[in-house]
Amino acid sequence: MADGPKKQVPLRLSPKLYNQLAAWAEDDFRSLNGQIEYLLTECVRQRKKNGKYVGEDIDKSIELDIE
Repeated sequence: MADGPKKQVPLRLSPKLYNQLAAWAEDDFRSLNGQIEYLLTECVRQRKKNGKYVGEDIDKSIELDIE
C-alpha cells in the first residue's frame, strides 16, 4: 500500500474528552492531532499483535471523571 498525503477526518469530541486528550498531548510534547494519531496507531499495532481490539467493550460509552 503506497503512502500518499494524509487524509483529513472531521472528528467531534466531547469537551471533557477534548480537554483530557489535550492535556495528555501536552504531557507527551505532541500536538492534539499528533496525540490522536499516535493513540490510533498504537491501537492498530496492538490489534495486529494479538488479533483483538484493545477492549471488548470498545463501542460502549465511557464516563470520564474529569474536573
